[in-house]
Amino acid sequence: MSEPLARAAYALLLRAAMPLYFLRLWWRGRREPAYREHWRERLGLPPVPGVQPLPGRLWLHAVSLGETLAAAPLVHALRDQHPGLRLLLTHSTATGREAGTALLRDGDAQAWLPYDTPGAVRRFLRAHRPAAGVVMETEIWPNLLHAAQAAGVPMVLANARLSARSATKGERLAVLLHAALARFSGVLAQTESDAQRLREAGADEVRVMGNLKFDISPRPELLMRGRAWRAALGRPVVLAAVTREGEEAALLAVWAAQAAAPHTTSDATSRGPAGGPPPRPLLLIVPRHPQRFDEVAGLVTQAGWRLQRRGEWGEAPPAEAAEADVWLGDSLGEMALYYGCADVALLGGSFAPLGGQNLIEAAACGCPLLMGSHTFNFAQAAVDALAAGAAERAVDLPAAVARALALAAGEAQPARLAMAARALAFAQAHRGAAARMAAAVQTLIECASSADRTGRTSIER
Repeated sequence: MSEPLARAAYALLLRAAMPLYFLRLWWRGRREPAYREHWRERLGLPPVPGVQPLPGRLWLHAVSLGETLAAAPLVHALRDQHPGLRLLLTHSTATGREAGTALLRDGDAQAWLPYDTPGAVRRFLRAHRPAAGVVMETEIWPNLLHAAQAAGVPMVLANARLSARSATKGERLAVLLHAALARFSGVLAQTESDAQRLREAGADEVRVMGNLKFDISPRPELLMRGRAWRAALGRPVVLAAVTREGEEAALLAVWAAQAAAPHTTSDATSRGPAGGPPPRPLLLIVPRHPQRFDEVAGLVTQAGWRLQRRGEWGEAPPAEAAEADVWLGDSLGEMALYYGCADVALLGGSFAPLGGQNLIEAAACGCPLLMGSHTFNFAQAAVDALAAGAAERAVDLPAAVARALALAAGEAQPARLAMAARALAFAQAHRGAAARMAAAVQTLIECASSADRTGRTSIER
């Protein structure tokens, strides 16, 4: 099948599924009301009928929270190079859109990315008329890129990655994927392995730039608050960082087998008096998706553990939180606080074939990290972290919990501090991608927009 026919068939399927998309938005809006807001933008329409957005902005798409946080250093670097930058920021998830508001300045705008139907993407481009577009990481939409090329909008794929698993899956849609990737004016890859796979998948102009996530600086006040919580608590803290569906139940079962069970631990021994048993370790769970906070809370209480939820506190935990068995990190934008509070962290998504979550943030916070065997979403970063001694890999979840409990124990403090220092050094050594990508984005857009007669760069128009 030719690429135009494949794209037409793909568009037909998307149109047929449109009612299901909106039903899903409405369903998710029960817990996250933002999904029900500005729904016209999903069809490429302005949020207010008859009011057209200001044209000429640099359009940057960051699908969700992780991509939006990674985009922040790039946005700051672009603003440093071009103080007059006006930004159009788009997202696909409520958490991404909420986080993106912190990046906006006067003259900027924010919208949902339209669904990838020909009509929706054409309306979006006609309404906003961006000077150029930057898409973060893995967002490759065939109709959107085709329409952008037809409208003369140069597109760049920044912080690009393509795992071996995704590349294999993409072969089934090679006729669409290859043509879509070829429409980018440039692709700025995280690693040489990503670059090679992207070239094989159809990208033409590919350069290796590093990973923007290394340029994210944890907020110092959150780190300090987390460390103060840990000092006041006086107990070892093991963090399960950014967990996914199915992981928490398995973790709680392992924790019950290896840590002191709540049914057998008395208040007299939980404080660990001199000569008595060591203080009970605290398990801190931070789920990836906010819509699952209540579900995870239910799993903890059903297992018989005493639970405290961060969302119910103010600046500090209440007195009764010190006696809890499990803390639930049910807040957004506070991962630095949780890493600061933890003695050691378990990497969510890495103990099942889910690819692992962002391990770079733990390193930047100086938190020792234990990973499972599934880290293909951050393959090179995982290899580099292991080589630097900033992280360790465990064969399975029971082994990881056992190692975490050993590292969190008081007698392991020298080893733990040494690992934390190596983590900080590892994170610092890989910084600099934001400045490189900002310069490359400008160069690629200038080359693609050489017909600009005003003498100004396309970003500044």
